[in-house]
Amino acid sequence: MEEVIIVGAGPCGLSAAVELEKIGIRPLLLEKNCLVHSIYQYPVNLQFFSTPQLLEIGDIPFTTPNEKPMRQEALTYYRNVAQHYKLRIHSYEAVTNIVKEDGCFRLHTADSFDQRREYEARYVIMATGYFDHPNMIGIPGEELPKVSHYYREAHPYTGMKVAVIGGNNSAVDAAMELQRVGADVTVIYRGRAYSPNVKPWVQPNFESMVNKGRIRMLFNSSVIRIDSNSVTVNTADGELVLENDFVLALTGFRPDRKFLQEIGVRLQGDYGIPVHNPITMETDVEGLYIAGVIASGADANEIFIETGRKHGLWIAQHIADKEGAR
Repeated sequence: MEEVIIVGAGPCGLSAAVELEKIGIRPLLLEKNCLVHSIYQYPVNLQFFSTPQLLEIGDIPFTTPNEKPMRQEALTYYRNVAQHYKLRIHSYEAVTNIVKEDGCFRLHTADSFDQRREYEARYVIMATGYFDHPNMIGIPGEELPKVSHYYREAHPYTGMKVAVIGGNNSAVDAAMELQRVGADVTVIYRGRAYSPNVKPWVQPNFESMVNKGRIRMLFNSSVIRIDSNSVTVNTADGELVLENDFVLALTGFRPDRKFLQEIGVRLQGDYGIPVHNPITMETDVEGLYIAGVIASGADANEIFIETGRKHGLWIAQHIADKEGAR
């Protein structure tokens, strides 16, 4: 039997693993994709909003010549942390079911080669993040192949008519990169003005591109239909049909709470926040902890790496206290 199993090998899962290693517990991390998959999924040229110090875990310095680190630097950093602590990580092994029986947790998994395994653990930490579950708009045509909720890089869209849905950092960054490679870009945003969440060093450049007509910005607007060659937009002046080749629906993501609910964790409030002790991160199912953005319920903007990385310390302290008492 494993002492602790951590589901998810993102920054917060890694942080929890490191803190457990420090108290003499060697956890097993089960990750259905690659190490820090959410960061791997970020746009290729993404620059973090956070400083490198706020992304550090395990007392390992994050060194970079940049004031704000880049995606590739973060991938290297977290990979080095995992290697430094020799963390036990089973990548490409997805947890398919978790049950609690006779005081322990039983986890069933399937890897990329369809090999199935079963584990038992005294404690489980759910650190599954949110990047696999985009917020769907729920409009006709959203299922078309031309629509993506992820943006990686601009090159494939050269010379194409692209509609970007959203107005926060991901939408603004994508629109600027798309414009630079010669895409015809329209940004469609529900807000009446620029989002206050846009990075302050980016917004002036974005506004300049809009003012010069290089990017079309539609405020107070929403896409109501996507067709093979067009999108229909509801604007303050009525419906507008735009010629279109691709749609990037950059509307954010949400945590997956399926496992928590199946195990018996209660959700509360409008955002469906899992019931848990904010001091120890233990849920109302004894021995089951949450770390990272999953603790924020449906509001994925509430917790980031710089705050979620602390959860591992609190969890490790609580498990140490329990084991000491036991």
